[in-house]
Amino acid sequence: MNAPAIEPFRLAVPEPAVADLHARLERVRWPDEAPAGQGAPWAYGTSLAFMREFVAHWRHRHDWRITEAQLNAWPQFKTRIDGIDVHFLHVPGRGPAAARRPLLLSHGWPGSVLEFMKLIPRLADPAAFGGDARDAFTVVVPSLPGYTLSFAEHQRRVGVAEIGAIFDTLMRERLGYPRYAAQGGDWGSFITAWLGAHRAGSLAGIHLNMMPLKRDATAFASPSPDEARYLQELAHFMKEEAGYQAIQGTRPQTLAFALSDSPAGLAAWFAEKYRAWTDNAGDPREALSMDEMLGNVSLYWFTGCIGSSFWPYCARLHGRWPIEGRVEVPTGYAAFPREILRPPREAAARQFNIQRWSEMPRGGHFAAWEQPDALAGEIRAFFRQRL
Repeated sequence: MNAPAIEPFRLAVPEPAVADLHARLERVRWPDEAPAGQGAPWAYGTSLAFMREFVAHWRHRHDWRITEAQLNAWPQFKTRIDGIDVHFLHVPGRGPAAARRPLLLSHGWPGSVLEFMKLIPRLADPAAFGGDARDAFTVVVPSLPGYTLSFAEHQRRVGVAEIGAIFDTLMRERLGYPRYAAQGGDWGSFITAWLGAHRAGSLAGIHLNMMPLKRDATAFASPSPDEARYLQELAHFMKEEAGYQAIQGTRPQTLAFALSDSPAGLAAWFAEKYRAWTDNAGDPREALSMDEMLGNVSLYWFTGCIGSSFWPYCARLHGRWPIEGRVEVPTGYAAFPREILRPPREAAARQFNIQRWSEMPRGGHFAAWEQPDALAGEIRAFFRQRL
């Protein structure tokens, strides 16, 4: 029996859907905000003043067709794997060994393949950015099943392990790469680590820009000073920053009603993370442009995938931690200073075979968006002798 076909794909959001978005943005019902004496803007969530600017830009200045054209500039495809139509970019590299250097990039939440628009050319054609053509990769960038262009209504929900298995099938069986490299952040780091643990024979190595360690303070019996610092950071994160995980992991369907009906609500849910997780001094626009942020929000809005995108949180909360045991595949890590959690190398080395650990000078959780040159350089350096 032949494998399902790989079909070319091109995104074309219908004009009535764009008009509907604009109409909804015209009639936003704004919430109030606590008085200044009871907390600074952003203290309890997304700033009202910021959201008024964000929505005004979305309605009057953001051009979705520019984002759509940027995505359509890359070769895109779909193929059916385990009952899901998986969307992916497949970009041939420009270098003498690029065809033998396949690299899988995996995004996370609230992300999409749009995060990689600046990273892809730096990996596929490094010579165009002052690098060595011998470092060029053939780059494969899937939309996570259940997210944006890999989502369909009432589609079966999948967690990290199932996504990892689907991506391995994509790389080995559909695209014919028996050995490949993998990189990711956020859920992409979990998926990449799962591949390192469960598909080690196919992996030349894994590179991460978030370290997917179990968030369990009891695992640190006698913490070093660096580990003690990390445990304080972890305790603060779990108390003050993890509320979204609790609601997305326990009542994803309830939240989906609000965010599927209100584009302003969806934008506010994302904007709070853009501010909290990027390298900025109080305004997410210091790290990402308005159009970059809104392009990603728009892609979620037009595809209607927000409820499905919560599922990995639900699966993790109600199942086992996705990465069990030690991962022996060679591992590289780029430690960006404004990552949401920053475990020390000694803690990571107990679970991963760390071969490269780089402390980055700037950047946060959305590294491919924020610091594409720095991240591309790290990926190229780590895989230079491994593919």
